[in-house]
Amino acid sequence: MEHTFSIEIRSRMHVKSIEYCCSSKSNDRVLFEGSLGKLEELSMVEGKVLEIKGTNGILRIDLSEDMLCKMLSHTHPRARL
Repeated sequence: MEHTFSIEIRSRMHVKSIEYCCSSKSNDRVLFEGSLGKLEELSMVEGKVLEIKGTNGILRIDLSEDMLCKMLSHTHPRARL
């Protein structure tokens, strides 16, 4: 199952870089870097999308609550909810 994402940044000044790397070593990877700013809210939208809101933008990831809990249960005990 694939998971989609979106990044909404309020201003170009909060985007550090966007790089498209196409070499035999990078496997056509794309790198997005920026700042969400001070984190304001972490929420689940309809139990299907993890939404992280900051002062500079919003990161949304197609990730259900069940999948998030499952993934966190496989991490270090201090990283669990």
